[in-house]
Amino acid sequence: MLNTVLRPWLLGGWATIVVAIVVGSVRMDAHLSTTALMLATAVSPAIIMLLMAAGADSPTVTQILHDVETKDGRL
Repeated sequence: MLNTVLRPWLLGGWATIVVAIVVGSVRMDAHLSTTALMLATAVSPAIIMLLMAAGADSPTVTQILHDVETKDGRL
């Protein structure tokens, strides 16, 4: 329940902060490269999270610590 309630607020707050950073940078007459760098820094964690979510399932602790297949092909 708490997860579904907080998620929209968290995403909305993050988007508001990103927009505020970009608008503040433009209003201070920062160079375009500075504004682009600030935007890329703010958006990159979300892009990485989306790429990780689209990937395969996370390995279990057992799979990390031990080989899944042995040398002779047995599981």
